[in-house]
Amino acid sequence: MDRRTDAVPAPEPCGPHPEPSPCQTSPGPGAAPADGRGDRAVVRDALGVGLAVGPTGFAFGVTAVGAGLSIPQTCVLSLLVFTGASQFALVGAIAAGGTPLTAATGAFFLGVRNAFYGLRLSTLLALPRALRPPAAHWVIDETAAVALAQRGRRATRLGFAVTGATLYLLWNLTTLLGAAGASALGDLSAWGLDAAGPAVFLALLAPMLRGTTERCTAGLAVVLGLALLPVLPAGVPVLAAALAAPLVLLCRRHGPGGSRTAGTAGEGDAR
Repeated sequence: MDRRTDAVPAPEPCGPHPEPSPCQTSPGPGAAPADGRGDRAVVRDALGVGLAVGPTGFAFGVTAVGAGLSIPQTCVLSLLVFTGASQFALVGAIAAGGTPLTAATGAFFLGVRNAFYGLRLSTLLALPRALRPPAAHWVIDETAAVALAQRGRRATRLGFAVTGATLYLLWNLTTLLGAAGASALGDLSAWGLDAAGPAVFLALLAPMLRGTTERCTAGLAVVLGLALLPVLPAGVPVLAAALAAPLVLLCRRHGPGGSRTAGTAGEGDAR
């Protein structure tokens, strides 16, 4: 008899093993991949978002200078505020003749949404205490969207960091270019760049109007803003339009089937 068939090797017990064995469990769905392919995909998506949105800072630079801000004021605003919708709202209200306080109040309320992003991201990122203040400066729509789309803490941190760094650099660079080149463009109204701010804001808002509640709220806000525009100082109609949200929610709660509809909507919004 062949000696090789005399002894059958016994199965190896499950436990610590230098090589992967069948008894080892596979990584969970949220675990980071063993190689760098997952990281490359995250970086690719994050760079795509940053490169697509970052150049809109040029429109902000042009619009801000056209509204009467100086080049240093425009650049400092992008460096310290770094939230496009709020910046466009601020310079738009100033351009329309609103007071700085009214303009800043409207910009503040638009930026409040970033605080809600931060509540969610603080759990997912779990950053050291020393990194939280600078990371909070990068909590905006785009970084939150990329980070929340990832699976696993490593991918979430990578997506947030790459998107934030790319956007911050491009936004501030293109803001400077737009502000410096505004004078060379001459009459900005002739180029139609005064519509750049509202156009960019609508582009950011449109993907959020997914359900009936969001669309009704947006429609009522438009009606309130346009109705109050002739009778209130510049910038105040934007603040008054925020009343659309509680009004729509109140109607849904007390309308026919309000409880059932609200429950269904809550289930649909859950992630």
